Amino acid sequence: MSPVKRGESLPIHNRIRVLRAERGMSRADLATLIEVNPQTIGALERGDHYPSLDLAFRICDVFDLPVEAVFSRTAFAPLSAHVYRRIEGDGPRG
Repeated sequence: MSPVKRGESLPIHNRIRVLRAERGMSRADLATLIEVNPQTIGALERGDHYPSLDLAFRICDVFDLPVEAVFSRTAFAPLSAHVYRRIEGDGPRG
């Protein structure tokens, strides 16, 4: 497969594993809801497979989130970086 098709120069990152964990959902649970096999979920989470547009929308529908909240061309920062980020100029909290 060519690098662009494989996504080496334009990767697609996702938050599927984190979203499943937040909801206590197994790979099999998600697979059933979006009508794929659980191995497909594993491949998506590892970045070994990129979803079709239809599959991406079905995943987003399950989590009730927009596509950009689940998939991105750039790596997602850890949630803690967003939640606990200090506003520049803030002093120590305590």
